[in-house]
Amino acid sequence: MFVPVPFDPDAVWAPKHVHHVTGTLNGMGIRAVIIEHKGQRGFLVGPAWLRCGLEPGAQVTVVLAPEGPQRADLADDVAAALETNPAAGAFFDSLAQFYQRAYLRWIDATKGRPVTRAQRIAEMVTLLEAGMKQRPRT
Repeated sequence: MFVPVPFDPDAVWAPKHVHHVTGTLNGMGIRAVIIEHKGQRGFLVGPAWLRCGLEPGAQVTVVLAPEGPQRADLADDVAAALETNPAAGAFFDSLAQFYQRAYLRWIDATKGRPVTRAQRIAEMVTLLEAGMKQRPRT
């Protein structure tokens, strides 16, 4: 079932190719991806929601927020690197928070080693530009 969202997430939050969101639907926790369907933005809910009493056409109360780290929350050097490479930045923004946080933890593990940090940021940008959700295990 499709639940329409009455706002433009690009205008309200920040422009992204994919908006992963978290929040509540009638007070129950939900995670979703905002998509476009028949010219309208919203998200899909599966059959389990119908078993919870949700019916097509019913009025619902929805509270949503962007999921995962947002550009404004990133360290300045990471944000600058993603800004410099729009393809890598757009791919990073489209990733689920699990993948975003994995990259950020890997970079943050270099605190006190600025050379290593810069190398990891550069490697992350290269991997993201190549469409890699996560870095290969070495």
